[in-house]
Amino acid sequence: MRDTPLSNCERRFLLKAIEAKKRLDGRQTYDYRNIKIAFGTDYGCCSVELGKTRVLCQVSCELVPPKDSRPTEGIMFFNLELSPMASPAFEPNRQSELLVTLNRQLERCLRNSKCIDTESLCVVSGEKVWQIRVDVHVLNHDGNLMDAASIAAISALSHFRRPDVAIQGRDVTVFSPEERDPIPLSIYHMPICVSFAFFLQGSYLLVDPCEREERVKDGLLVIAMNKHREICSIQSSGGIMLLKDQVLRCSKIASVKVSEITELINKALENDRKIRKEGGKFGFAESMPKERITTLKRDDAPVEMTDVKETASDIVNRTETTTEAVPSPVLVAMGTAQVGEGIVNSWALDEDEEDEPQTEDRKTGTVSDVCFCAVE
Repeated sequence: MRDTPLSNCERRFLLKAIEAKKRLDGRQTYDYRNIKIAFGTDYGCCSVELGKTRVLCQVSCELVPPKDSRPTEGIMFFNLELSPMASPAFEPNRQSELLVTLNRQLERCLRNSKCIDTESLCVVSGEKVWQIRVDVHVLNHDGNLMDAASIAAISALSHFRRPDVAIQGRDVTVFSPEERDPIPLSIYHMPICVSFAFFLQGSYLLVDPCEREERVKDGLLVIAMNKHREICSIQSSGGIMLLKDQVLRCSKIASVKVSEITELINKALENDRKIRKEGGKFGFAESMPKERITTLKRDDAPVEMTDVKETASDIVNRTETTTEAVPSPVLVAMGTAQVGEGIVNSWALDEDEEDEPQTEDRKTGTVSDVCFCAVE
């Protein structure tokens, strides 16, 4: 299923708003959307919310033979998935141009920047090394997937712990987390991507474009930088010509944003480490009672349930009571009872259906309607 294209009216409205330095969500030109970082119960699981864009990242590891060209270095593998659950424009089991571009940018940002010490992942030189696999799943697409994916990937790598190993000769023993504490990865720096969207042939610039703003953009500039102001990668797309002053201005803006995001990631890691040490609720288990995983927002119930007993008693008192009195059965003898002696039948039966058996009193000669029933 392909996504619905924008109409000409929507396109003109968005461009006019950008010219007036106004955005749909009320942000300023260089403002980011709210970023929320949450870690799972297992190490290496991270969920990132960038506005309405939601990304889930999971890091795993396994022992594999190394590459022939680098026998003493571990392997980093990145996999990003775009499912129809995130957007109707994504097709399952098909590599789109967007998917290939995001995968390459993520590899260039994290693997080619040498942010992780791959030599520390070597167990036996030339025989066994750790392969770190980073799986990024897009849960909801509302623009700027590259920034959200890079934040989720570096946060999950910082949170991940690999099992400890022991080597005796050529035998490698892998210990479980219960036997030995897992070991974190050696991370030198945290490269984070910052996306800049250009409009009207580079005349206007926006940071962190949303999904509708990405549809009307003319070009995109992605800068991967760490908090030390070192540019790890830079990529321009869209076919527009950027001036040197524009690139320098974007790099200055990216340095400020990267410092803020890095501080946010460190705070999230510190909070998770503190809660795990204290033994409290952490990860997604803390979010379950508040229903923050399956729903983006939970509204309060409109029904007030504080004075249930008083409300119920008022309703019962206002109800109309029946005035008809049902005659009580008259006990004639042991095992028999008579209802409605000499009065009109109250069983709500039609006259033609009242075929009650009539019995004649042998002593008095009178006829009466008698109903017999067993009495315990």
